[in-house]
Amino acid sequence: MENHLENEHRALVRAEAPGCTVLLRANGDFPLAEPCPLALYGSGARHTVMGGTGSGEVNTRTFITAEAGLRAAGFTLTTDRWMDGYDAELMAARAAFIRELKARARKHHTLAVMEGMGAVMPEPEYDLPLDGEGRTAVYVLSRISGEGSDRQAVPGDILLTASEERDILALRRKYAKFLLVLNVGGPVDLSALGEVENILLLSQLGIDTGSVLADLLLGRACPSGKLSTTWTAWADHPPLGDFGDPDDTAYREGVYVGYRYYDAAGKTPLFPFGFGLGYTTFVLKAGEITAAGETVTVAAHVKNTGKLPGRETVQLYVSVPGKKLDAPRKALAAFTKTEELAPGERGEARLSFRLSDLASYDEKNARFFLEGGDYVLRLGTSSADTRPCGVVRLSGDAVTRKVRRCAGRVTVEDWRPDEPAGEELQSLPVLRVDAKDIPSETVSYDRKPAVEDAVRSLSVEELAYINVGAFEPEHGMLSVIGDAGVSVAGAAGESTGRFADRGLPAIVMADGPAGLRLSREYFTDEKGVHPLGSSLPESMTELLTPAQAYVMRKLTGRKPRKGEPIHEQYATAIPIGTALAQSWDTALAERLGDMVGEEMTCFGVHLWLAPALNIHRDIRCGRNFEYFSEDPLLSGRMAAAVTRGVQRHPGCGVTVKHFAANNQETDRYYSSSQVSERALREIYLRGFEICIREAAPAALMTSYNLLNGQHTSESRSLTESVLRCEFGYEGLVMTDWLTAAVQSPGKHRHGSPRPWRIAMAGGELVMPGTRKDWRDIVDAVREGRLSREQLEINASGVYRTARALAGKQR
Repeated sequence: MENHLENEHRALVRAEAPGCTVLLRANGDFPLAEPCPLALYGSGARHTVMGGTGSGEVNTRTFITAEAGLRAAGFTLTTDRWMDGYDAELMAARAAFIRELKARARKHHTLAVMEGMGAVMPEPEYDLPLDGEGRTAVYVLSRISGEGSDRQAVPGDILLTASEERDILALRRKYAKFLLVLNVGGPVDLSALGEVENILLLSQLGIDTGSVLADLLLGRACPSGKLSTTWTAWADHPPLGDFGDPDDTAYREGVYVGYRYYDAAGKTPLFPFGFGLGYTTFVLKAGEITAAGETVTVAAHVKNTGKLPGRETVQLYVSVPGKKLDAPRKALAAFTKTEELAPGERGEARLSFRLSDLASYDEKNARFFLEGGDYVLRLGTSSADTRPCGVVRLSGDAVTRKVRRCAGRVTVEDWRPDEPAGEELQSLPVLRVDAKDIPSETVSYDRKPAVEDAVRSLSVEELAYINVGAFEPEHGMLSVIGDAGVSVAGAAGESTGRFADRGLPAIVMADGPAGLRLSREYFTDEKGVHPLGSSLPESMTELLTPAQAYVMRKLTGRKPRKGEPIHEQYATAIPIGTALAQSWDTALAERLGDMVGEEMTCFGVHLWLAPALNIHRDIRCGRNFEYFSEDPLLSGRMAAAVTRGVQRHPGCGVTVKHFAANNQETDRYYSSSQVSERALREIYLRGFEICIREAAPAALMTSYNLLNGQHTSESRSLTESVLRCEFGYEGLVMTDWLTAAVQSPGKHRHGSPRPWRIAMAGGELVMPGTRKDWRDIVDAVREGRLSREQLEINASGVYRTARALAGKQR
């Protein structure tokens, strides 16, 4: 990528990222008027976290830490000795942690790389003098998590360490101005820090995180984000469902996830869903409410009543009748973010939703329906700060969609809260809607997939090649992460390229979701492209034994001939998924998606393995930083915005993932998510449906986990009935990497996914592809377990996607 484009993209991220940050507490001390002597402390001062680990890592040319960003902005940092001391403590703790992981791997008879994938080292305890000069101090608290391991409610992870709590409180008392900065990908229990008056959730903002912090401190940019997940004390964490069970994880909370639970249980979180302050204040007032058919629109008047410019996010929640079927106290129905308003300036926002989007799922009758009665509209700036502004009175019950059951054998019983107390609504305006105006649909499952003429003449063996990712036919070599690409160095994988001369080019795929993860440098020769060094994420390379490192060098360490030109492909890291959702700004997400699409075109990548939109069911999920929110509407809208941005570029597509109910990393290949049909449809599938209907993503990736005892990749109910027939999805369906190859002990190990069963379910690509996968499909057709017709349907899907992407990229 040319340097001018690299700089342009970096500037874009720096300009957009402040909108992803959330001011949790403020007393008016910030922003600062000018750079000054500053005492900088905390784990993230020098070791600022750009994003999570695993497939989400991005190989950037540079990364600006908090220390570097503040120095560049003109601050004089007075705590070099403290940061040096912390470096020594961290280095010793890290060495001990690596030794522990390697010992654990030997005990479990596995590779340390796999044992340590995503493993979180709790922050170390330390005792260093707080002797930085100046009247102002900043403490940057960092946490990291990643693919392959979940977070824990222990000090140094979800909980504060004794050292952190001690020092943060001491700094608040010692300095005239003190700001706690949270460089984290998910919630931390801040319940012990009630006296801290200034808290900024910086999050993990990608390539220029430190510069963004400096901009915020100096008021060159303003925080305008809102929480996309509830933050609470760990003691108040929802106790209903299981988490981290290696065999069966029961989602007993049902639809009461996140703020839906806290509302129903009558618990007050530290910081509610949708909450966020700014450097200014706003007054919000409801305006006219109108209805056109089933579409309801609420006007909202917003005024900046503070002394600085800023933006406000207006949120509309709705309470449904909930008499025939229990329901959350309220649920997000619409949201919008104002443009920047100057002090004293007024603006108007309009929020619209369809009543059918509020329908509840009736498990007994396999249908979505709206109960007749009053739908209370609540306008506000967080889930805990809303006011009733109107009532939509539906004349009677209305069935919006009749469907098939898709969840399989459900064994979990959902929690139901006590019935809420009544509410006085006499003074509110009432809009009457006739139930006959609500559209109703009976889904047809009699789909006739098109078969392309180009695949009809192919042999079974050739069709099977199309149904699995590209692999080396003589050796069946593959890669777990990176280096599987043939056309682009460090790409995650490709579809087969053996039929390029027949009009079926290879589809090149790169990991995400915070930017493209490719090799930094590469060279080319007559045998193709070759990365320089390993494309393994840096978080994993230190876990290799000397022998494993030697093998990796042999496999990936091809050296260029003398004089061979070296090419660069540094990508731009954007804010993590959770931070994007904290912007509540679909236009921002679309602009960053557009930037990624531009880089895809530059590097020759056709499919970005992002966005990831699994639900923040539990704050312990190690990959929550990749995901958007605990709310399916916010998740779906943000994913759709990213999709539109990327797919604006010819030949570029996204891969929404992981479908579905993928909410823990513990034994992720063989743990079964035990979910009711209602919770599955209202919470865990809803975001995917929104993204598909609004933006038509080019591809979708199934998840590793089982759903009620069946692997999602083998579920024809999910792939065919839900995706194709109910959602109208027309894109490519692929597996996650090594879905059919990884073995794990436990209850469901005997049911390892088989490529032929994946193909029979409608899965069109088994990734990254091995000779064993190919042979499994060929044998299944020969033995009558898999029809040639299904293989032709799958190959047609790959063919259409390859022609639409690889055939059109400029």
